[in-house]
Amino acid sequence: MNVDNNNNHERSRSTSDQNFSIEDVESSDKSNAFDDDGRVRRTGTLMTASAHIITAVIGSGVLSLAWAVAQLGWIAGTLALIMFSVITLFTSSLLANFYRFPDPITGTRNYTYMQAVETYLGGRKYRFCGIAQYINLVGSSIGYTITTAFGIGAIKRATCIHKNGHTAACHASNELSMLIFGVVQIVLSQIPNISKLSGLSVIAAIMSFTYSFIGIGLSVSRIAGGEHPKTSITGVEVGVDVTSEEKIVRCFQALGNIAFAYAFSQILIEIQDTLKSSPPEHKVMKKATTVGVTITTFFYMLCGILGYIAFGNKAPGNFLTGFDEPFWLVDFANACIVVHLVGAYQVFSQPVFSSVEEKSRKWWPETAFVVKEYPIKIPFLCTFKLNFFRVVSRSLYVTATTTLSIIFPFFNDILGLLGALVFWPLAVYFPIEMHIVQTRVLSYSMKWWGLKVLSGACLIVSLLAAAGSVRGIIIELKTYRPFMSVS
Repeated sequence: MNVDNNNNHERSRSTSDQNFSIEDVESSDKSNAFDDDGRVRRTGTLMTASAHIITAVIGSGVLSLAWAVAQLGWIAGTLALIMFSVITLFTSSLLANFYRFPDPITGTRNYTYMQAVETYLGGRKYRFCGIAQYINLVGSSIGYTITTAFGIGAIKRATCIHKNGHTAACHASNELSMLIFGVVQIVLSQIPNISKLSGLSVIAAIMSFTYSFIGIGLSVSRIAGGEHPKTSITGVEVGVDVTSEEKIVRCFQALGNIAFAYAFSQILIEIQDTLKSSPPEHKVMKKATTVGVTITTFFYMLCGILGYIAFGNKAPGNFLTGFDEPFWLVDFANACIVVHLVGAYQVFSQPVFSSVEEKSRKWWPETAFVVKEYPIKIPFLCTFKLNFFRVVSRSLYVTATTTLSIIFPFFNDILGLLGALVFWPLAVYFPIEMHIVQTRVLSYSMKWWGLKVLSGACLIVSLLAAAGSVRGIIIELKTYRPFMSVS
C-alpha cells in the first residue's frame, strides 16, 4: 500500500514538474519576445545603427560640398568640414547618454529626442525642441525630394547629351520627377516603423558609398586629364566670379550646407531605440556614431576637396551634374543617389509618422479607423497589417512634402536653411544642456564656460547661415516661375 502511495506520489510530482516545465518554457518564450518596457524585443546591432546613421548623414548634403568649399576657399572650407565633423561627433556622443533616465543602463527609456529633452529639461525647452525637430524632419523630406528630382533630371540630361551632343538643349522637368518620387514614398511609408527599415537602410548606405566613390573617381579622372580650373585660398573672387554681396551670402550658405551635411542628431535617439539592450545601448550607439561620422567625414573631405580641384571656383551646386561622360557611369551614380534618398526619406519621416500615430491612439483609443489593423497575407513574403489611419495620414504627409518641393525647388538655398535651422538647437544646444543637467556641471566652472562658449559660437554660425540662405531664396524668387523648374 505504501509502495502504491509512493508511486502515485512520484507520478503526481512528475506530472507537476512536467506542467511546471511547460509553463516555465512558455513564460520564458514570452519574456524573450519582449523587452523590459513591454515592447517587442529590439534586435538592432552596431551594424544596423551605423547603417541608419550613414543613410541619414551621407545624403544630399555630400553633393553640395564642392560648391561649399568653392565659396569658402581652401583654408575656411577645409576647416569648416573638420570643425562640423568634430562638433557632431562630440555632441552625438553626449546625446547617446540620454536614451535612458536616470541611469544609462537600467533607467527608463526615452523613445524619441523630444522625450529625452522633456525628461531632462522639461517645459518650454521641450516645446522648442519639438518645433525645431519637426521643422527639420519635414524640411529634410522636402530637401530629399528636391535632390531626387535633380538626380533623375541629371540622368535624363546626360542621356540626351550623349545622343544629341553637347550643343543640344537637354532639360528635364523636375515636377514630374518629384511626383514619381512621391508615389514611391506613399507606398514605402506604409512600413510600420523605423526598426523595420534595417534592410532598406543597408541598401541605401551601399548606394551612398557607391555614388560617393563614383564622384571621387570622376573628379580624379578630370584632374588627371589635365583639367586645372582656378582655385584660391579664399574661394570665389569678388569682381570676377561674384559681387561682394553675393560673396558674403554664399559663404553663409556654404556653412549651412556643411552643417546640413552632418545633421542626424534629431533622429539619434530614434535610431538608438532600435538597439537590443545587451550590450548597453548607449555604448553601442557611441561606437555606431564614431563609425558613421568617421566614414562620412572621410568621404566628405574627398568629395569636397577633390570636387573643388576638379571644378574650381565654378563648382556646381550638385557636383555630379558637372560630369557628362562617361554617361553610363554618371547615370548610374545619379540612380544610386535616387535609391539612397528613397531610404533616407523614410529614415527622416518615420519619427514624424510615429509621433502622429502615437498621439492619435491616445486621443481616440477606441476608434477602429485609428487603432484597428487588418492582416493581409502577401504571397511568398509576409503578412501585412493594414491600418487605415496609417495609410491616410502618411499619404497626406508625402503629398504635402512633395507639393512644397515643387513650389520651392531651390537646392543649395533649401539645404543651407535646413542646416542652419537644425545645427545649433538639435546638434549642439540641447545635447549640451542635457549633459550639464545629467552630470551636474557646476555653474561658471571652467567646463561650464567651455560648453557655453561652444554653444554660443555655434549659434552665431547658425544665424549667419540662416540669413545667407534666406537671402538666397529671396534672390531666387525674383526670377522663379512656379511649376516650371527644370534640370
